[in-house]
Amino acid sequence: MSHSGYPYQQGSNSYSSSYPHQPRPPYPSQATPYPTQGGVFAPSLGFNVGSPMYMPQPYGGSGYPSSTTGGSYSTPYPQPSHYPGNPSPVTASYPQSSYPPQPASTYPQTNQRPSTYPSGPTYPNPHTAYSNSTNQGHAYHQSSRYPPVQEQRYSHSNYPGGHSGHSPQVLKHSPTVVPAHPFDPREDAHVLRKAMKGFGTDEKAIINVLTRRSNAQRLEIAIQFKTLFGKDLIGDLKSELSGNFERAIVALMTPLPQFYAKELHDAISGLGTDETVLIEVLCTLTNAEIWTIREAYQRTYRSNLERDLKGDTSGHFRRLMVSLCNGGRDESMVTNPVAAAADAQALYNAGEKIWGTDESTFNMVLCQRNHEQLRLIFQEYQKITGHDIEKAIKSEFSGDIQNGLLAVIRSIKNQPAFFAKCLNKSMKGLGTNDRDLVRLVVTRCEIDMGDIKREYLINHKESLADAIKGDTSGDYKRCLLALIGES
Repeated sequence: MSHSGYPYQQGSNSYSSSYPHQPRPPYPSQATPYPTQGGVFAPSLGFNVGSPMYMPQPYGGSGYPSSTTGGSYSTPYPQPSHYPGNPSPVTASYPQSSYPPQPASTYPQTNQRPSTYPSGPTYPNPHTAYSNSTNQGHAYHQSSRYPPVQEQRYSHSNYPGGHSGHSPQVLKHSPTVVPAHPFDPREDAHVLRKAMKGFGTDEKAIINVLTRRSNAQRLEIAIQFKTLFGKDLIGDLKSELSGNFERAIVALMTPLPQFYAKELHDAISGLGTDETVLIEVLCTLTNAEIWTIREAYQRTYRSNLERDLKGDTSGHFRRLMVSLCNGGRDESMVTNPVAAAADAQALYNAGEKIWGTDESTFNMVLCQRNHEQLRLIFQEYQKITGHDIEKAIKSEFSGDIQNGLLAVIRSIKNQPAFFAKCLNKSMKGLGTNDRDLVRLVVTRCEIDMGDIKREYLINHKESLADAIKGDTSGDYKRCLLALIGES
């Protein structure tokens, strides 16, 4: 979920970059909390392994999609005291029953950030040069198609599992939606009210506001909208909009923990299972993100995600989903060439070398080893067999388990390319899978959409913008283009 940017108790909701070395309490638990530290103000869920992550506080008001009916949540969504990173119970920033006006001092002036945001790098000012300690001199404008790459540097002395004395590792991100600065949620609420008041709807104004604010800022706008006008913003938007445009706008207004939980719930409820959603979500997210989604799922649907996955999947694919849902991958980034060679040999022995396949070996290695170690294992496998491990997966597995294992491998090799492929799949052929298209754009636009656009052009010989233009229309098309920085 957009892990940072969500309103939260300042200084309490963050992961230490060294949390993999701490024993994880049983899930869920209020046992020993994870160590906290300041860190990067990550714009959204999905940051690379090792990024300090600020846990979101799910919105407690009404107006978000219901678990079954698509209406509004009727009960508050309390902030749990046992999110990893919460050393003690905290009070949710969002009110649980009403929306009292917030003090004016919490809203930023020209160069002041709201006190509810975490300490860390300030928002980029669209009218000045974007600059920080690791990225100097890049001008940033909200209308820019390609916002500057955001870098996070970790020296190996504090990077998970790293060693002092080595050069720092740089984690780069390229969001196409960043927090607006300056930001006035009351003014935005007035703009949205005017756009929906009277006859007709100013869809352009709605797009201009909501696609140029972070998920956290949209939630602040919703609070101010209800405070000022006594009406629910989501309800008003749903009454004024329709079709896929409504779907995209409601997704933008939903806190990402709940949005992911709803996507997973819809994928496994009712007749049949949408394995594509399960694979896309569980095969690409970090431990911390999966834990957060599980918590959101439990509180939204009063059901356990792992139990529901077991009940709706079977065979080796079920074992893969359960392993990934556990969120127990090593995230230390420590590599061991000797162990990598041994794992590569074990994979070969369990698959291509024998008649039949020992699926448990593939499940164990691909679900437990850290990403850097797995890249090393893939290289060693290539040395042993003379071909890529993907060829082995395709020859040894079939169906959903093949798709799941390939998703793990491809997302580890090149995650932006993996999501570019998912986007292409949602639009190619007859018809468009709008649910997948909306989910991919909404969840990645605050993380790495710039990289995804580049990979899309390289691998599919067409720009993502052109693909969206060819498969969508009207306000829905304009909304998606704005979110990928092509408005």
